[in-house]
Amino acid sequence: MCAERIFRAARAAMLPLAGVLLLSPAVAFGGAPIVQTMVVGQGGTILSGPRNVQDGPSSVAVAGRRCSVAAGTPLGALASLGRLGGPAFLLRDYGRCGAAARNSGQLFVYSVAGQKNRGQSGWEYKAGGIAGSTGAADPSGIRGDGRLLRSGQRVLWFWCEATAGGCQRTLEVSAAQTVGRSGTLAVRVTGFDNEGRGAAVAGAVVKLGTDFVTTGASGRASLIVPSSPGRYVLSATRRGLVPAFPETIVVK
Repeated sequence: MCAERIFRAARAAMLPLAGVLLLSPAVAFGGAPIVQTMVVGQGGTILSGPRNVQDGPSSVAVAGRRCSVAAGTPLGALASLGRLGGPAFLLRDYGRCGAAARNSGQLFVYSVAGQKNRGQSGWEYKAGGIAGSTGAADPSGIRGDGRLLRSGQRVLWFWCEATAGGCQRTLEVSAAQTVGRSGTLAVRVTGFDNEGRGAAVAGAVVKLGTDFVTTGASGRASLIVPSSPGRYVLSATRRGLVPAFPETIVVK
């Protein structure tokens, strides 16, 4: 079960406390990891494109209480993105959050950019392509093993269309990072489930510069490389799935 759905299963037995996010002033956090964060809403709409954020400690307000959020957590990354103009979000607390970050493990994100959870569908996170088994602010890490987020990791917040098999797959596009002009670029699109298990994705639309193509049964495709040198964005989307983090391709 994904981390945020842990709380949905408990809602019937608990009184939710609604709260609005309040961020502490932005400051530099020495030693805090720098992670790339993206937010994808309903219908695969990118609400906040990938952005590097310093995932330092922050505080939020829930039902009139201020609650600490540890550095290196998915909620910390979302809060850091908010300080840079990212989407606002709303929280409930199913625990006893307060001044100590260790008590914030049951904070629950139920709305982002005005898109509120409904039924079993709603907001989930992945870190390194894997859905967590703990709350987004749990200082024990996304798997409860004490490992917090590290610099260079990708943190995805996305709207989960929940089914019996879990959330829809999240895409990843892979290709050579540097390529010569006027050639072709071989790409591969993979879709990952909640546990990080990948499968080739057919029918994904991949774009580079002005060229775009659809992947075949193997999840592979070939794109025409732009004739001018520079840095270009490689993207991959497919209806019903979560878009991939864009990749930067250097054309020499």
